[in-house]
Amino acid sequence: MAPEASPAPVLSALYVWGYNKSGQIAALNVRRCLRVPKRLSPDLFEEDGKLRILEVACGRQHTAAVTSDGSLFTWGSNEFGQLGDGSEDDHTEPNKVEALENEFVKSVACGANCTAAICEPRNMPENECPTSQLWVWGQNQESNYPRLFYGAFPCTLAVVQVACGATHIAALSKLGTVQCWGYNEYGQLGRGFSCEGRQKARLVDKFVRYLDEPPESIIISKIACGDYHTAAVSSTGDVYTWGLGHMGQLGHWVLQSPDKEVLPRRVVSLEGVRITNVACGGVHTCAVTESGALYMWGGGQAGQLGLGSRSGLFTCDSGDVSIFTERIPVLLVPNGVQHITCGHSHTLAATIDGRLLGWGYNSCGQAATGKTSYAWYPTPIDWCVGEVRMLAAGGGHSAVLTQACNLKELCELKIADLVNTENAESIQEVAVRNHADALARFCGLVRNHALTGGKEFE
Repeated sequence: MAPEASPAPVLSALYVWGYNKSGQIAALNVRRCLRVPKRLSPDLFEEDGKLRILEVACGRQHTAAVTSDGSLFTWGSNEFGQLGDGSEDDHTEPNKVEALENEFVKSVACGANCTAAICEPRNMPENECPTSQLWVWGQNQESNYPRLFYGAFPCTLAVVQVACGATHIAALSKLGTVQCWGYNEYGQLGRGFSCEGRQKARLVDKFVRYLDEPPESIIISKIACGDYHTAAVSSTGDVYTWGLGHMGQLGHWVLQSPDKEVLPRRVVSLEGVRITNVACGGVHTCAVTESGALYMWGGGQAGQLGLGSRSGLFTCDSGDVSIFTERIPVLLVPNGVQHITCGHSHTLAATIDGRLLGWGYNSCGQAATGKTSYAWYPTPIDWCVGEVRMLAAGGGHSAVLTQACNLKELCELKIADLVNTENAESIQEVAVRNHADALARFCGLVRNHALTGGKEFE
C-alpha cells in the first residue's frame, strides 16, 4: 500500500535561474546564464501538467524535484551519475528517475555531484508499517542508479533527513541519531580524527558541549552539510559544527586543530539563542531562531554573509574587526525569516511577509536580479508569485518553490505565465489596483528589463 501524499497545494510553481552550463535550470535557449526568472512549465513533469512540486534541491550543477505523486525528477550535469538514470549524459529537462518507480519519494538532497532521497515502498504488506529508507547515487556512492543504503542504521530505523556535501553525506534518524560517511580529510565525519580515503558509515555519537568536559551523546533535530563541514541542531536548540573551519565556517573563535574540528563542537556564542534550522554553503553557515532571527558566519569574500565587501578577509590581526564577522555568528536579520538556503557562495532567505532576499556571488544573477557580480547585502528578489514554500541553491543557480492555496494566488500564478514585454504595463496596473503586489513587481521587472535593453539570458 502506497503511503499517502502530503496535502498538495492547488497549484505549485518552480522557478530556477542562474548558471546553466549543464542544463541545471532547464532553459533550452540559455547557453550560460538566466538572469530573468522563468517558471518551469508543469508539462515538463507530466503531460497534463497536473502534478504539484513539493520539494526541490540543487547540487553543484544539477537539480532535483519531488512531485505530489511521489516521483523524483532530476536534470543538469550527470558526469558522475548524479541524475540516477544509469548514464553519464547531461539532461537539459527534468527526467523521472525510473529506478525509484516502486518507491514513494518523500524528500531529496543534492551534494556537489551526488544525490540522496528518502523513500517509502509503494507496496507494503498490510501488517507492516512503512519505513522511510535512504537511497543514494552519484559520485562516491558506488552507483549511477539509486541504491538502498542503511549504513550504520538498523534497516527498521526510519530516516527523516539527509544532507550532502562535496564529498560526504549525513543522515538523521527519527530517534535523533546521526550517521556520516564519505571522505574525512578535514574531520567532516565527526569521528575525532581526520584521515584520507573514503570511509564507511558510522554513528556520530560524541558531541562536545564544553571543552573542559567529556563529549556526550545528544538528540539531533536538523543537519546540514557544507562542502567540507557539517552542522547540526540539537533538540534543545544548540548548534554543533565540525570539519573544515579555515574561513570561520564553524563559528568557533579558536579551533582545536589548525584548520578544523574533528568532533562536533557546540557554537558557544549562540548560547541562550534557540536555533530551529541551519544551512551550510561552501565556506559559510547560517542559522535561524524560533523568532526568525538570522545569524551568519564564515567566509564572506563573495558577499555570502550579507555583511558587506569587507567580510571574509582572513586575518590574524586581533585588532581587525573583520575577524569577528568571520568566525563568530553575526545577527543579520533580527526577525521574520522563515526559509533559508546556502549555495556555494550565495544565500537566499524568505520572510514571513512573503519577501525573498538574496546576497553573495551573483555572476549569473543567482543571488539578485541586478547585473552586479556581487550582492554584498540582502537584496530583494521581488518577482516570486505565490507563497514561498522552499528555497534551494547550488554552485551557481537557485530555485524557489511557491504554491497557491487560494483563488487570488492561483490567479496570480496563472497570469504571471502570460506576462510579456507587450502586456506587462497593463497587467501591472491591474495588479496594483487589486493589491497583487508580487505580480505587480514581476511585471515591473519585465518592463524594466525591456526598457533598459538588457539580455534576459546569455
